[in-house]
Amino acid sequence: MSVPTQRRPDESMTLLVEVMERPLDPGYAQAAERRAAGERPSRATWLLLGLVAVLLGLMTVAAAQQLRAPVEGVSAREVLEEEITERQAIADDLRERSASLSAEIATLNEEALAAQDAELLDRVRLDGVTTGSVPVSGPGLVVTLSDGAAGTTPDGTASSAPVQAVDLQRVVNALWASGAEAISVGGERLTSVSAIRHAGQAIMVDLVPLPGPSYEVRAIGDPEAMQTAYARTDAPAYTQLLSSQYGIASSVSTADSLDLPGVGSQLLRYAEPVGPDADQEGNS
Repeated sequence: MSVPTQRRPDESMTLLVEVMERPLDPGYAQAAERRAAGERPSRATWLLLGLVAVLLGLMTVAAAQQLRAPVEGVSAREVLEEEITERQAIADDLRERSASLSAEIATLNEEALAAQDAELLDRVRLDGVTTGSVPVSGPGLVVTLSDGAAGTTPDGTASSAPVQAVDLQRVVNALWASGAEAISVGGERLTSVSAIRHAGQAIMVDLVPLPGPSYEVRAIGDPEAMQTAYARTDAPAYTQLLSSQYGIASSVSTADSLDLPGVGSQLLRYAEPVGPDADQEGNS
């Protein structure tokens, strides 16, 4: 009769037993035995290790110097300015191409409508003036705002400020209220969905930056009637306040002929049918 072998209580915990009984890797014990026996790394091994260390050090130093050393004659600001100029040129080319294609589309539409419905063609042309899709010309007013120069206020504090987007908005709203039929700011035609806002330090009209330091607002309409109505708005008092507080110069003058560009075809956001069926639906 065989006697069963007695199992260790910790037989199921071999990993813990190994850690407790042999905490060091066997490689350490072998290295200690070699040192005790007087074995040392060969001279070739030491030379190889030294050569690798020197190479790694040289590569690290060269990489650090290359990263820290500035490029001669070129700064980060110059690179960014050059990139902005290139992108602006591309945007201008695309804008000119869009205007050319829009003019071609408008010509084709007029040719098609002239042979079918002359009355509708007149309405389309009038709508084009209102929406700003076609260029217009005529007499009107010119309001100019210029950045203020450095100076001091009567109380001795420094006073200097550029023209803000809100300043141009006040002038534009006053001109619309004065009977303007079409307006442009800095050469950019305004439409019913145009926005005058700031982007950093630049004033933009429909994502197009305006060159300063002077900003010209052109409005087509009856010059005399517009000038009288404009004087009754709060814009003259507002621009006078800008001049006295911030040194922003302003002027208002009449013009016998102004040429305002068009913005091309506009996206339709709302439309309704035109024709006999539409008239019947409107009367029902």
